[in-house]
Amino acid sequence: MKTKKLSYLAIASVLMLTLAATSCKKTETANPTPAPLVLTGLKLTTSANLGTVITDNNGFSLYFFSKDAASASTCVDGCAALWTPFYKDAPTLGAGLAATDFAVITRPDGKPQTTYKGWPLYYYAKDLAPGDLNGDAVGNLWAVAKADYTVMFSNAQLVGLDGANYTDLGVAGTGSSQYITDPNGRTVYMFSRDTHNTNTFTKADLSNNTVWPMDVVTAVGSIPTVLDKTQFSTITVFGNVQLVYKGHPLYYFGQDAGVRGSTKGISFPTPGAAVWKITNSNTVVL
Repeated sequence: MKTKKLSYLAIASVLMLTLAATSCKKTETANPTPAPLVLTGLKLTTSANLGTVITDNNGFSLYFFSKDAASASTCVDGCAALWTPFYKDAPTLGAGLAATDFAVITRPDGKPQTTYKGWPLYYYAKDLAPGDLNGDAVGNLWAVAKADYTVMFSNAQLVGLDGANYTDLGVAGTGSSQYITDPNGRTVYMFSRDTHNTNTFTKADLSNNTVWPMDVVTAVGSIPTVLDKTQFSTITVFGNVQLVYKGHPLYYFGQDAGVRGSTKGISFPTPGAAVWKITNSNTVVL
C-alpha cells in the first residue's frame, strides 16, 4: 500500500513538472523578445499634427538645427548627447525622397553625418517611440525635418559684404540673429522700399533680377512651426510667383552666390544703410 502511495506521488510530481514546463513554453511563446530595430534608411511619415515628416525606416523623427545653415554641424559635446547625429551609409529611401538631396559631412569629432538639402540630421533623445515629435521648435532653434518646406530659418552671426558683423537691425554688432532662408539654407531678404505685397525693385525686363533675384516658388508649402504660416503668401511679378512674408516680397542677394548661410546683403549697398534686410519673426508687417 505504501509502495502504491509513493508511485502515485511520483506520477503526480512528473505531471506537475510537465505542466510547469508547458506553461513556461507558452509564456515564452506569447511574449517573445522583440527583435532589435534595424536601421536601413529614411522615409516620409505622416503625423497627425505636423503633416509629413522625415523619419528613419523605424518611424523615429529626424530634425534640423537652425545653427547649421552653413552645412557644418554646430551641435557638439552636450548638445550631441541630447541630439544624436544621424548617419547611414547609402540609406534606402522611401517614396518622395530623392537621393540627390542627401549627402554626408564630417563632424568636428571626425564622425560622418547625413545631411538633407544641406541640413545635418539629428534624433532627439526625448523621442522615446516611433512617431514622437518632441524635438520640434525646442528653444526656437530646432525644426522637424521635412521634404516640403517652403522656407527654413537660421540662427547665426550676420556677416555683411564688407566682412563686418551685423545684427538683424542692419547695424554693426555681434550676436546670433534669427533669419529666414529658403529650404536649402540660402538667405532671403526684403527691400525696405517695397510696399505691401508690391515688388518695386524688379524691372519688367528682369534685367536687374540677377542683382536681387526674386524668391520664386510654386506655392506656400510647409513652414517651420517657429514661424507663422499665415504670414506667408505669394504675388505674381511679371509672370513669376514671388514669395511674400508679412507683406514683404522676398529676394536673394546675387553676391551671396547661392552659398548657404551667406548674409552679405545685410550691408549692401553701404554698411548701415539697411536698405536690404533679413526677415525673421520680429519683422514688422507692411
